[in-house]
Amino acid sequence: MSSAPIMAARRRLGTTELVYIALLGVVVVGGILVALQGRNLFSTANTVDMLGRSSLLGMVALGQTLVILCRSLDLSVGYVVALSTLVAATTMDGDPARVPLGIAVTLLVAGAIGLANGLIISVLKVNPFITTLGMGLIIKGYLDTQFKGPAGAVPEGFRQFGYSRIGFVPLSAAVMLAMAVAGILYLRKSRTGFHMYAVGGSADVARMSGIRTGRVMVTAHVICAMTAGVAGLLLAARFGTGNALVYDDGYELDSIAAVVLGGTFLMGGRGGVAGTLGGVLILAELDTVFNILGVDAFFKDVLRGVIIIAAVAIYARRRLDVRASRRRFDGDGGAGGGSPPDPPPNRDGPVSTEQGGAR
Repeated sequence: MSSAPIMAARRRLGTTELVYIALLGVVVVGGILVALQGRNLFSTANTVDMLGRSSLLGMVALGQTLVILCRSLDLSVGYVVALSTLVAATTMDGDPARVPLGIAVTLLVAGAIGLANGLIISVLKVNPFITTLGMGLIIKGYLDTQFKGPAGAVPEGFRQFGYSRIGFVPLSAAVMLAMAVAGILYLRKSRTGFHMYAVGGSADVARMSGIRTGRVMVTAHVICAMTAGVAGLLLAARFGTGNALVYDDGYELDSIAAVVLGGTFLMGGRGGVAGTLGGVLILAELDTVFNILGVDAFFKDVLRGVIIIAAVAIYARRRLDVRASRRRFDGDGGAGGGSPPDPPPNRDGPVSTEQGGAR
């Protein structure tokens, strides 16, 4: 009798909600710490800085979410971002009339890389870690041999993408938020979005259910690479040129960290874009607070690592607690003799078929 209210409360509070509660906590604690130094975390300059930081990582992390939902990952996104800055800048070559061509070619090249990743993983059955790491090394080798420094030029009009604001919201952040909304709707409303959860939950069950798992995997990797291409366009707009050394910034690991911090299960099938957006905002807010407080760069990485590990440990512990409570509930022969379902992992996608596949 007493376990039913507890289970109901847990069903009401999903992982996505926990992420945004954590974000609120980071904002409140950060605001207090900054205020103790006589500064204002919520000033226009600091807000613009936080949103600007979130836009670039957010674009990469949104695509990374899709591949992780499919029980895959992409370690080549940082190299795709670097390559995209150069493709965009060299194609545009300072000519405003070539901006549409530069955007199209950049997204086409990025999509082709994602297509190659997806086909190698789904057709040749190569492990995603090896596939995308190898693809990243191929791109790195090309960049290191062909580009010894900045190359190309971005027209002044397109540079507004990197620096314009709508009120206090950078245009790049507005584009990232629009991409997040599109990702949420894609996972909730489209057949392929639903299939991504199914493939991540159990590829074998999804295949026996008639889902073309290879096509789903390829689609996820193409979208992931194209979102990295958009991030490359943003960096090219900010720099005014292409830069091969962008791959040293570690976007592949930061994007995975944001996805996991946002509550997406690294083994696939659970999570969503809304949680990832919260994870991105948490990391961006932490970086802004650390910079204002003048935290040492090494210690900043240590703190970020501790926070990510703690968050994942909490998620894992919560799943274990829910499963243990469900077993106790079953043993009590509760109402109707049925077992309550696991709490929904998020609000922007269907529940994984992983449990259903075990029936």
